[in-house]
Amino acid sequence: MNFLAYAMGGQGAGGQGGGFGAFVPLILMFGIFYFLLIRPQQKKAKQHRALLSALKKGDRVVSSGGLNGVVTGLTDDLVTMEVAPKVRVKVSRGSISGVAGKAS
Repeated sequence: MNFLAYAMGGQGAGGQGGGFGAFVPLILMFGIFYFLLIRPQQKKAKQHRALLSALKKGDRVVSSGGLNGVVTGLTDDLVTMEVAPKVRVKVSRGSISGVAGKAS
Protein backbone atom coordinates (compact mmCIF):
# COMPACT_ATOMS: atom_id res chain seq x y z
CA MET A 1 0.00 0.00 0.00
CA ASN A 2 2.88 2.37 0.75
CA PHE A 3 4.17 1.79 -2.76
CA LEU A 4 0.88 3.05 -4.17
CA ALA A 5 1.04 6.21 -2.02
CA TYR A 6 4.58 6.97 -3.22
CA ALA A 7 3.59 6.31 -6.83
CA MET A 8 0.75 8.82 -6.56
CA GLY A 9 3.15 11.50 -5.34
CA GLY A 10 2.24 11.36 -1.71
CA GLN A 11 4.64 11.38 1.22
CA GLY A 12 3.43 8.12 2.61
CA ALA A 13 0.96 7.48 5.34
CA GLY A 14 2.38 9.85 7.97
CA GLY A 15 4.10 12.66 5.98
CA GLN A 16 2.62 15.92 4.79
CA GLY A 17 3.81 17.68 1.63
CA GLY A 18 4.13 21.42 1.55
CA GLY A 19 6.49 24.05 2.78
CA PHE A 20 8.28 26.26 0.27
CA GLY A 21 7.74 23.76 -2.54
CA ALA A 22 4.02 24.52 -2.56
CA PHE A 23 4.67 28.21 -3.24
CA VAL A 24 7.05 27.74 -6.18
CA PRO A 25 4.27 27.37 -8.80
CA LEU A 26 2.49 30.46 -7.41
CA ILE A 27 5.70 32.49 -7.56
CA LEU A 28 6.31 31.35 -11.14
CA MET A 29 2.74 32.25 -12.14
CA PHE A 30 3.11 35.73 -10.61
CA GLY A 31 6.39 36.20 -12.49
CA ILE A 32 4.78 35.23 -15.78
CA PHE A 33 1.80 37.52 -15.16
CA TYR A 34 4.12 40.38 -14.23
CA PHE A 35 6.25 40.17 -17.37
CA LEU A 36 3.41 39.40 -19.79
CA LEU A 37 0.57 41.57 -18.43
CA ILE A 38 1.44 44.03 -15.67
CA ARG A 39 4.76 45.43 -16.91
CA PRO A 40 3.64 46.17 -20.51
CA GLN A 41 0.47 47.83 -19.21
CA GLN A 42 2.48 50.06 -16.87
CA LYS A 43 4.86 50.92 -19.71
CA LYS A 44 1.96 51.89 -21.99
CA ALA A 45 0.37 54.03 -19.24
CA LYS A 46 3.69 55.81 -18.69
CA GLN A 47 3.96 56.57 -22.42
CA HIS A 48 0.39 57.92 -22.44
CA ARG A 49 1.12 60.21 -19.47
CA ALA A 50 4.23 61.48 -21.29
CA LEU A 51 2.15 62.11 -24.44
CA LEU A 52 -0.43 64.09 -22.46
CA SER A 53 2.18 66.18 -20.70
CA ALA A 54 3.90 67.01 -24.00
CA LEU A 55 0.73 68.36 -25.67
CA LYS A 56 0.98 71.90 -26.99
CA LYS A 57 -1.01 74.29 -29.12
CA GLY A 58 -0.95 73.43 -32.79
CA ASP A 59 -0.72 69.65 -32.34
CA ARG A 60 -3.12 67.56 -34.39
CA VAL A 61 -4.71 65.07 -31.98
CA VAL A 62 -7.21 62.22 -31.99
CA SER A 63 -9.56 61.69 -29.05
CA SER A 64 -10.68 58.31 -27.81
CA GLY A 65 -14.14 59.10 -29.21
CA GLY A 66 -12.69 59.52 -32.70
CA LEU A 67 -12.63 63.33 -32.95
CA ASN A 68 -9.75 64.68 -34.99
CA GLY A 69 -8.70 68.25 -34.42
CA VAL A 70 -6.02 70.81 -33.72
CA VAL A 71 -5.24 71.83 -30.14
CA THR A 72 -6.10 75.49 -29.60
CA GLY A 73 -6.08 75.65 -25.80
CA LEU A 74 -4.84 73.66 -22.83
CA THR A 75 -5.62 73.60 -19.12
CA ASP A 76 -4.65 71.09 -16.45
CA ASP A 77 -7.51 68.74 -17.26
CA LEU A 78 -9.14 70.07 -20.47
CA VAL A 79 -8.05 70.35 -24.07
CA THR A 80 -9.79 72.70 -26.50
CA MET A 81 -9.55 71.43 -30.05
CA GLU A 82 -10.76 72.89 -33.29
CA VAL A 83 -12.48 70.18 -35.31
CA ALA A 84 -13.65 72.42 -38.14
CA PRO A 85 -13.15 76.10 -38.96
CA LYS A 86 -14.58 78.07 -36.01
CA VAL A 87 -15.90 74.91 -34.32
CA ARG A 88 -14.16 74.23 -31.03
CA VAL A 89 -14.74 71.33 -28.66
CA LYS A 90 -13.51 70.87 -25.11
CA VAL A 91 -12.49 67.34 -24.18
CA SER A 92 -10.85 65.82 -21.14
CA ARG A 93 -7.07 65.65 -21.39
CA GLY A 94 -7.20 61.94 -20.54
CA SER A 95 -9.41 61.21 -23.54
CA ILE A 96 -6.68 62.18 -26.00
CA SER A 97 -5.49 58.90 -27.46
CA GLY A 98 -2.80 60.07 -29.85
CA VAL A 99 -0.97 62.87 -31.57
CA ALA A 100 -1.06 62.84 -35.37
CA GLY A 101 1.60 65.56 -35.77
CA LYS A 102 1.82 69.27 -36.35
CA ALA A 103 -1.12 71.08 -37.91
CA SER A 104 -0.40 72.48 -41.34
